[in-house]
Amino acid sequence: MLESELPTPCYLIDQAKLKENLALLKSIRRRSGIKILFAQKAFSSFPFYQMISRYLDGTAAASCYEAELAHLYFHGENHVFQTVYEPQEIETLCAVCDHIVFNSPAQLAKYGAQAKANGCQVGLRINPEFRSQEYDDFDPCAPFSRLGTTLANFSAADRSLISGLHVHALFEQNAGVLEQLVDAVIEKFGAYLPSLSWINLGGGHHITREGYQVDRLEACCKKLQEQYGLTVYIEPGEAIVWQAGYFITSVLDIVDNGMPIAILDSSAVCHVPDVTQLQYRPPLIGAEGANELPYTVRLGGRSCLPEDVFGDYSFDHPLQIGERLVFRDMAINTLTKASMYTGIGMPAVAVRESDGSCRVLRKFSFEDYKNRF
Repeated sequence: MLESELPTPCYLIDQAKLKENLALLKSIRRRSGIKILFAQKAFSSFPFYQMISRYLDGTAAASCYEAELAHLYFHGENHVFQTVYEPQEIETLCAVCDHIVFNSPAQLAKYGAQAKANGCQVGLRINPEFRSQEYDDFDPCAPFSRLGTTLANFSAADRSLISGLHVHALFEQNAGVLEQLVDAVIEKFGAYLPSLSWINLGGGHHITREGYQVDRLEACCKKLQEQYGLTVYIEPGEAIVWQAGYFITSVLDIVDNGMPIAILDSSAVCHVPDVTQLQYRPPLIGAEGANELPYTVRLGGRSCLPEDVFGDYSFDHPLQIGERLVFRDMAINTLTKASMYTGIGMPAVAVRESDGSCRVLRKFSFEDYKNRF
């Protein structure tokens, strides 16, 4: 099937680009001894798990369901962290995971011995109070954060249960910020590191983006490896599928209210929620920012929500009803965050094979919407 023959709206995953990203990560693993986990929250599309597992050490889950999905389809280590665990989840997690990370000394005390008795490596998430984000809402180390144990509370943890620490404080950042994070961890928790066997530096490392300083990443990890004898994990999600996905949509109508407004057959709110939640502006093939080309158009979603807008883009021609638009970098947080809010149907999911041909993996129907309830 040709890309032009795919139904719209449609998520399209570029297998060649995905493999390119994974090959870079595999080279880092081999050269540095760093263990790299796949953070499923960015892209938990399990048909790709077997392929991804050939390049990485395992997965990082943020819920019991993600951990079970990895156990079924991913060959490698299975790590899980949740802010809090429900009693009925622990038995399942002990059966499918080899690393279970707790968020607080109280959760560690409640379930840590059970996890350890079942052969799991037990970790505690720490909060080094290192702030790297401009907005507190997106910073796991901001004041009053519920994520991780601060040094002031660390003494309450039963350290005899812990074999490692987990820290996550980055978001789409370069290795210079990682250096600062590692220094903050050593300053706050360095006295405890010699008694541990591993540390997980979380995600947010934009390794596959052009200009990322891989040598500085490796130097940070080497410091922890050599000074403290630690196995170092990182768990990128976005870096694995960076630029590996597209979102294809079509223009259904064009209205005018002070400017041309194209109504698409998709929804920013439902299908690419980072656009409205995080003000992400996805690149659009053949278009530029507003007023950069002769024809500026607002691209609106088809739901009834006023905020359902992709953004203002400019084109070298007037948009036409029926025209197909292709957004780039649309694998990250799309499939995992997409919803059928207001009854808007889910886009199809397709893959572009290495030879350039396309294949539809899944279509959705009213039954998928109905059965959610």
